[in-house]
Amino acid sequence: QVQLVESGGGLVQPGGSLRLSCVGSGFTFRSYSMSWYRQAPGKEWELVAGINFAGRPNYADSVKGRFTISRDNAKNTVYLQMNNLKPEDTAVYYCYFQDLWNIDYWGQGTQVTVSS
Repeated sequence: QVQLVESGGGLVQPGGSLRLSCVGSGFTFRSYSMSWYRQAPGKEWELVAGINFAGRPNYADSVKGRFTISRDNAKNTVYLQMNNLKPEDTAVYYCYFQDLWNIDYWGQGTQVTVSS
C-alpha cells in the first residue's frame, strides 16, 4: 500500500537548520509531484513547498530564500532543507501527494519546534 514516512523534525534554536525527509513507497514515486505542508496550532494549513516530477520547485512566500525542496527519485525521497528557522516556522510538517485518481496521501507528520 501507499506510504509516506517523514523524519528529521526536532527542536532547534532560531536561526538554526533542519532537514526533513519523506520516503514514499507503494507507488511510482518519480511520476508524481510531491509537497510539504505544515500546520501550526490555531493556524490554517499552509502549503510550504512543492516539487514536480521534473524537479521544478515552488515555495510559499513565507519560506522563499530560506527553505529548499529537492527529490532523489533513486531513493524515493523528497527533502525539505530549512535554514534560518524562525519561531513562526514551528508546526507539524506533512509530506503529501495526490495520485492519478485524485486520492490524497499524507505522511504521519513530523514536529518542528523553533525556540530558544
